[in-house]
Amino acid sequence: MFPLADASFHFLMPYRFCPLCGSSRFEVSGVRSRRCADCGFELFQNASAAVAGFIVDAQGRLLVCRRAKEPARGTLDLPGGFVDPDETLEQAVCRELTEELGCTPASCRYLFSLPNRYEWGDVVVPTTDCFFRCTLPEGAPLAAHDDVEAICWLPLSDVRPADFGLRSIACAVERFLRLKIEN
Repeated sequence: MFPLADASFHFLMPYRFCPLCGSSRFEVSGVRSRRCADCGFELFQNASAAVAGFIVDAQGRLLVCRRAKEPARGTLDLPGGFVDPDETLEQAVCRELTEELGCTPASCRYLFSLPNRYEWGDVVVPTTDCFFRCTLPEGAPLAAHDDVEAICWLPLSDVRPADFGLRSIACAVERFLRLKIEN
C-alpha cells in the first residue's frame, strides 16, 4: 500500500530542530527517527493506532459517515478515530462509535489492519488502522456527533470505495466488500 522506506520522504521532515536542546543539527538517522548531533537525543516517529467500525444492518446496508472536517471533508468515512493512550483497540472503537454515532456498540470483532499515512496539514502521521465488525443494539437511535456531518445506511451493492476520502478507509472498504462476497 505504501513504501516502507522512501528516500524522498521522511515522517519527521517538518521537525528541523532538536526538541531537547534546539540544535539545528537534528539529522535523519533512520526510516523513523532523527538524532541530534549535539546532545544525542533521538526522536522516533512510530505508527499511531487508529480504529474504524464496519456496521451492517439486517437489510444488508453499511452504516457510513460523511466527514465534517479535514482531511477529506465531505467524503464518506467509517465511524472511528485514533486510539487514546492507555486504551485498548476494543475500548477505542467502542468510544469512537459512541462519540460519533451516539450509540455504544453491542459487539465488536477485529477483522484486519492496514498501514496508512494520515495527512494533517503539513504533518504526515503514520498510522496502523485497525478495522472491526460491529453490531449495534437493536432499535438504538443514531445521530451524527463529534466530527461526523451526517450518517446514512447504504446497500452494500451501492457502496463504492472511491467515495471514501481517506486512502486506508477506501482500501478497507474494498477488502470488506470482497470478504462479504466470499462469505
